[in-house]
Amino acid sequence: MRISIPDRGELELKAAVFDYNGTLADGGRLVEGVQDRLIMLSRTLDIYVITADTFGAVRQTLAGLPVQVVVLDVEPGGPAKEKFVHSLGASVVAAFGNGANDALMLKAAGLGVVVLGDEGAAAETLLNADIAVSTITRGIDLLLDPRRLVATLRR
Repeated sequence: MRISIPDRGELELKAAVFDYNGTLADGGRLVEGVQDRLIMLSRTLDIYVITADTFGAVRQTLAGLPVQVVVLDVEPGGPAKEKFVHSLGASVVAAFGNGANDALMLKAAGLGVVVLGDEGAAAETLLNADIAVSTITRGIDLLLDPRRLVATLRR
């Protein structure tokens, strides 16, 4: 996916990395509308879900979806998430999160999106994002219709 943003240049994305709890899921369950959007997004980007799997059900919940699940077994998770984004080539990654442990990955990514959602978002994460959205579905929609992304990021 290549997006031209006036006064910012080209943004080339090859992957999307999502935090799970608080971002894609609420209480361990996918937010309504996320499943269909992930399927559509997978047609253009590789999708990764990175999580400590607090509720222990991420693999079962995402079974059958076109995503790769990465379960972290290290604490703190922030540096591990950042390292993972770098392993994909940070400049071609769109990263989505809301917690303090997502701040580094959003800062490293070519596009960092903080999701305010029901849990809110850590101030540090908000400051490290390129865009803030009210819900994860609106965030994914930015990639499904990049004109929205351009409208938000152009100067």
